[in-house]
Order: sequence, then C-alpha cells, then structure tokens
Amino acid sequence: MHGTLLAISDLHVSHRENLAIVDRLRPRSTGDWLIVAGDVAEKVDDIVSTLRLLRERFSTVIWTPGNHELWTTSSDPVQLRGVPRYAHLVELIREVGVITPEDPYPVWDNGNGPVIVAPLFLSYDYTFRPAGTSTKDESLAVARESGVVCTDEFFLHPDPYPSREAWCEARVRLTEKRLAECDPDLPMVLANHYPLVREPTRVLRHPEFAQWCGTELTADWHLRFNTAAMVYGHLHIPRTTVHDGVRFEEVSLGYPREWRRYRDPRGLLRQILPEPPSQDRPRDRFVPSPATGSESGR
Repeated sequence: MHGTLLAISDLHVSHRENLAIVDRLRPRSTGDWLIVAGDVAEKVDDIVSTLRLLRERFSTVIWTPGNHELWTTSSDPVQLRGVPRYAHLVELIREVGVITPEDPYPVWDNGNGPVIVAPLFLSYDYTFRPAGTSTKDESLAVARESGVVCTDEFFLHPDPYPSREAWCEARVRLTEKRLAECDPDLPMVLANHYPLVREPTRVLRHPEFAQWCGTELTADWHLRFNTAAMVYGHLHIPRTTVHDGVRFEEVSLGYPREWRRYRDPRGLLRQILPEPPSQDRPRDRFVPSPATGSESGR
C-alpha cells in the first residue's frame, strides 16, 4: 500500500503530557513514513526509546537532531559533549532502524514519482541578529538585556570545535556537498531542525531569539536544490508558509503550556507528501504563543 510522508518535531517527551501524546501517534496506513525533525528529548535513553517506539509503528522513520538532543546536562548519565555526543546518538539510533543525517538519503515514492528525503544536521551561527546589531557579541548583549537567552548557551557544547558557529559552518559545508551530489532531476524534501531561511522567525514574540534559529549560509538552498518542501521545527509555531514558491512546514508539538493555548494536540502528524489540499494546511490556524520569555528554553 502506498503511504504518506508525515512529519513532526519538538516532541519534548520529558514532559508527561507530551509523552502521552507520542504514545498515541499512529500511522494512517502501513506504508507511512515519518520525519522527526529534532528535539525528541534531552537524555540519550529517552531519545532512543522514543525513536524505537515510532520505528515499530511506521514503515520508515527519519531523524535529524535538534538542539535539545545535543545538550549535556547533569541529569543524563551520558556525559559526552559536542561531536562525540552526536556520533554516539547516530550509532544508537541506527541500531533501532532509524535513518540519520549520516546515512544515505532515502527515496520515497508513493507511485507518483521518486522524491529524495534528506535529513540535515545544520545548526545556527548567530547571523539572524536583532536589528541594529552587526556582531555576535552585540546580538548576545541585546538578548541578555531583554532576558531572552537560549539554554544552549549553558548546555550545548561544540567540542572539539572552538564555537557553535564553527561547528555550524562545518556542517553546512559537508551537507552542501552531499546535496550537490544528488540527482538534480529528483525533487527533494529537506528536513532540518531549523528553517533554512530567516523569514519564519519574523513572527517570534522575542526577535532576539532568532539568532539561535538558523544561519544565513542556507538562505538560498531551497532555490539551489530541487526542493519540493522544507520541514523544520524549533520555533514552536506550527504552520505552513511559502517562500519563493517553496512550501515550508513548521511541524512542532512544543511544550504543553504552548499547545494547550491554541490547538488540540490531536492530529499532529503533518502530511508533507502527497501535498495536501490548501484547506487542510494549518496556515490559517497559526496563533503566536503569548507566553513571555517562552523562547528562552527552546
């Protein structure tokens, strides 16, 4: 049976309410694929057990890390940092049958033609800066003054790279090369925890948080590569937008305090392909979270 390509992100299963929602997630048909675009959890055991559960239900599961998977917190028995932590996660997640950004890109085909599904591990480099700032130091100073500082500053370590932005640049160059080697005649679904362009961050209640949401280095990727859709999370603002004619899907669940305010958490699996009718998209149901400082922990 031909299935659908579905997506979700920001499961944050350390919250009991979210774990209960994940436990209810089911495919619509036996052939359904699922993209999980990061922020499953913070602890390695929780990340792996959640992805194992989803892999038992879906025909194929594709994962790309968010910032939370890369945190090294005192509560996690696994104290690896930076690249070694990511490599450890990749090894464990492969063992449960889930596709990672380090694997060959799978090709999805429901009978209407093949589509490459590319999970990307990219990051941010502080180039989505607040207005009036021109350096990382300036933009961080503005964030600190406003009281909106991403928890990554304390828990996400770039070892052995000297900085998060250096790690980001290395991942961008590696991924750019891989995408350029793909068949240009095949459309692609690009899945990353962060949006490839800055525009989706313009609606953030706290614009200072945008500097932890992506990089200008990928601003033209949806045009350079044969992109059918771009899937991302992180912002906790689930919606569909279109940039330069390309559909961008923010597919996050988010924290309970957020999804309780503006939607029923059922029916969370976003259909990416086949492209759903416009009336079935969440474009018109977007409501920004009013929570003061809600971006600081993402």
